[in-house]
Amino acid sequence: MMVRLGAVGYLNARPLVYRLERSLRFLLRFDVPSTCASLLHDGAIDVGLIPSIEYTRGGPYSIVPDLAIASHGPVASVLLFVSRPIADVRSIAMDVSSRTSVALVRVLCARLFKIHPKIEAAGPDLSAMLGRCDAALIIGDNALFQPPNVDRRLPVEVIDLGQAWTQLTGLPFVYAFWAGRDGVLEPGDVEALQAARDAGVAASDEVACAYLRDAPGRQALGMRYLRDNIKYHLGSDERAGLELFYRYAAEIDVAPPAGALRFF
Repeated sequence: MMVRLGAVGYLNARPLVYRLERSLRFLLRFDVPSTCASLLHDGAIDVGLIPSIEYTRGGPYSIVPDLAIASHGPVASVLLFVSRPIADVRSIAMDVSSRTSVALVRVLCARLFKIHPKIEAAGPDLSAMLGRCDAALIIGDNALFQPPNVDRRLPVEVIDLGQAWTQLTGLPFVYAFWAGRDGVLEPGDVEALQAARDAGVAASDEVACAYLRDAPGRQALGMRYLRDNIKYHLGSDERAGLELFYRYAAEIDVAPPAGALRFF
């Protein structure tokens, strides 16, 4: 029986699924991160590349070891656009495509920015978002390839939330990882997912160019992003950052306590 994999459709996930479309063991589909989580929670997929906060909201799940989408410092694709000094921000429009990024904003507001803004859900239209709120969260490809000076009427500052997390904690931030219910993966499946990551990272320039074949002007940025910003291991530092994020999120009631992490 094939293992149903739900992956994120953004550029940053492509090295994790390198050539898995050809696998006879995995059946692969692509969605936005929040949909990956919903499909896993509903049992429509066996393993999902889920936003890390969703690990606390379903399951119980096990994590595929040593695989993640993470950053240590600037991530370049999880950005908070602000139209006034961050201390004066009273409302934030949130792109709800990734629930982890929404939770991260809430944690940073409480612990780093020291503000308590009103939160509004919104589609990733930056001009419209900043027309309604003082700040806007944009994630994924929409953030990475956001044109500069989208609305010259607004003095926009851009805060990279990966950098902000590392400024706060000194640790990496883990945005997503493979997770599923116990028993759905065999040891060989774990090895195959890790091997796909290794091959995808080694071919990251090829991955970026293929993903952006219809936008050649963006290929250089895509290659730099995969090489310099995104990390794909879930090592001891990443695990420490993940556990701290769960603790901070629970303290402000953004998520239930995570408990001890479980792994395949």
